[in-house]
Amino acid sequence: MIKKVAVLGAGVMGAQIAGHLANANIETVLFDLPAKEGAKNGIVQAALTRLTQLKPAPLMDNSKALQIRAANYEDDLALLNDCDLIIEAIAERLDWKQSLYEKVAPHIAKTAIFATNTSGISIEKLSSIFPEALKNRFCGVHFFNPPRYMKLVELIPSEHTDANVLDELETFLVTALGKGVIRAKDTPNFIGNRIGVFSILAILYHTEKYQLALDEVDALTGPLIGRAKSATYRTLDVVGLDTMNLVVKSMHNELKNDPWHTYFALPAWVQHLIDQGALGQKTEKGVYKKEGKDIKVFNIATQQYEVASAKIDDAVLAILKIKQPKEKFEQLRQSSHKQAQFLWAIFRDVFHYAAYHLASIAHNARDVDLAMRWGYGWSQGVFEAWQLADWAAIAEVINADANANKAMANVALPQWVSEINAIYNEQGAYSPATKKFESRSTLPVYQRQWFPERVLGEKARYGKTIYENEGVLAWTQHDEVLVVSFKTKGNTISTEVLTGLNQALDIAEASYKGLVLWQNQGEHFSFGADLTAVQLAAQANDFSKVDTLIALFQSTSMRLKYAMVPTIAAVRGMALGGGCELAMHCSRIVAASESYFGLVEAGVGLLPAGGGTKEFAVRAAQAAKHEDLDAYINDAFSTIAMAKTSGSAQEAVSLGYLRSSDIIVFNQDEILSIAEGQAIAMFNAAYRPALPKLIPVAGIPGIANRQLMLVNMRDGRFISGYDYEISVVIAETLCGGHIEANSQVDELWLLRLERENFIALCKKPKTQERIAHTLKTGKPLRN
Repeated sequence: MIKKVAVLGAGVMGAQIAGHLANANIETVLFDLPAKEGAKNGIVQAALTRLTQLKPAPLMDNSKALQIRAANYEDDLALLNDCDLIIEAIAERLDWKQSLYEKVAPHIAKTAIFATNTSGISIEKLSSIFPEALKNRFCGVHFFNPPRYMKLVELIPSEHTDANVLDELETFLVTALGKGVIRAKDTPNFIGNRIGVFSILAILYHTEKYQLALDEVDALTGPLIGRAKSATYRTLDVVGLDTMNLVVKSMHNELKNDPWHTYFALPAWVQHLIDQGALGQKTEKGVYKKEGKDIKVFNIATQQYEVASAKIDDAVLAILKIKQPKEKFEQLRQSSHKQAQFLWAIFRDVFHYAAYHLASIAHNARDVDLAMRWGYGWSQGVFEAWQLADWAAIAEVINADANANKAMANVALPQWVSEINAIYNEQGAYSPATKKFESRSTLPVYQRQWFPERVLGEKARYGKTIYENEGVLAWTQHDEVLVVSFKTKGNTISTEVLTGLNQALDIAEASYKGLVLWQNQGEHFSFGADLTAVQLAAQANDFSKVDTLIALFQSTSMRLKYAMVPTIAAVRGMALGGGCELAMHCSRIVAASESYFGLVEAGVGLLPAGGGTKEFAVRAAQAAKHEDLDAYINDAFSTIAMAKTSGSAQEAVSLGYLRSSDIIVFNQDEILSIAEGQAIAMFNAAYRPALPKLIPVAGIPGIANRQLMLVNMRDGRFISGYDYEISVVIAETLCGGHIEANSQVDELWLLRLERENFIALCKKPKTQERIAHTLKTGKPLRN
């Protein structure tokens, strides 16, 4: 059981790994060299300070930095004695790492796991200095940067690593830190970087071969082909050209027998940028740089920066929009346009490289494809894309191109490629080593993941459908709890969703132990109410429809809150607006740590009217008890009026969206099983909803205090005149209307205020402008 962890090395990766351990409330000690001047732990303290300043934020709450204990190798090695896991994360130098190992080894407990975060050095070589008793507890655990956000962790054993050590560590990484673990073989750069860096090198090579502009390549190699938004050259700027250079040099030194070895070097123009100190984002200049309002990109031919002006040819764009992969790849191959030829070439060469090395670097095709998804942000793995494009046909063309010296290497595909018709089938993913299709890991921790991220050929096996309408699907996995999933785009909340949810509540109260809201489509819980319906009603001047919809929304929220069985919201991704309101009314929320809650209605000129404003008033009164209510109202008002969205589930607690009784889970694939377990446990404990209580409100003085603050903000031009109007309406609703302070009202009183004020704002032209602008652009309008 891993209770305490030490991280050796407070550089970029080490500090962020420590930060993510602290995010998960794991006792963590961060080591580095003693500082030559000032406090001995100065190097670590500076690293901890940087954790609170980096973007994207490594910490889910900046206070987490205070939970990490600073230490140095001179005074504090005794702190290692009771650590259950030690992760080494110093610079990629074999001699430096082994020297550190000799220093810390005597202080490592006999049952502790020792792991290195190396991105590519041989685990066998690193462990060679250890006594046998430590060798079997040593392995590689390669986090991808940034550790908080990147799902992939590669777990790499040496020949001596005990299998139980790997199982324990994988279980910890999956459930405590929320990671997707791939077991890689002990080969240079392992899986993710071996394929990922080669794919970048292939793009670098073909960029020059086809004489494409660098921003042109980025336009081609981003989301249009299922890759990250940063594409290729923007990614290099983020990583750092100097860092990439070190990685490529390592490949060049370690992979001398690789048939693609000649390409393991950066082009001269990249080396030129490095020599000039243009290293990328950290030096504010690399492949790209910003001058004033202009984004400029390096021109290989002129060796100068020019304004970025990339354009994808219409004919190539039309090919990329073809939905049938076989036809798409065929047309890319047949096109004479250099952009299409470039795209075919980079796909072909990565297919070729991955197939040639699959047996040596990974256990099966699934491991490669998930590594590329989780570590490089690809929407589809190498082998998935190949199989969808016609396995046999693509293989034939790759061999033909290799024989004709059109490919980057003139080696044939391995024999196994022609021995199978597909690399995925219902039995699993093909393994060249075993010549079998292998199923997923049976490690017990994965039993908590009912619907993990699937690869090609895998199907989600949902339980039986109990009820369905146009808005929702109500189903059960184990005949104990009813699960409700929305069917709308973005899981938005429509009349059909609300009607279906009410019907599902009837069924759950009659026949089940609880109801769980969990979305089986998309990455997000819900983007809120259907704003288009509000716009159409406003355009038709038919606000009775809006009133009816809001009344249905509010009554559904109240049914979730006062249902006779536990209602659990299992939330991942975004829970915005109405989605956040529904979740807040459930008996309990089980939220993935990377969940983002927000009542964002103020951004479109409205206020939360599905019970969200009411619920904040209730929670403020509960928190205040006998203290000054106004101070608690102020926090709630700030959250709603400023449309604050949490940067994590932990921040959602401090903003008031989550309660202390709600549960935060680090692996989002576990939230459904945990939610069901919560519902059953609550039901078995004779669950009854709390009885409604009267709510003290801030009344007229509370409204006046908010107005005074708002006047100063408006006059200081921190908010617009219309922001002021919206915020005053929010204040009036949150404070219970124009009644005496500490008057006691019921929830229906507050819901009526919500609904009336929502309709009043809907009628205002500036709100209608905001709604129209948001629906058209996806961005808020500050009018």
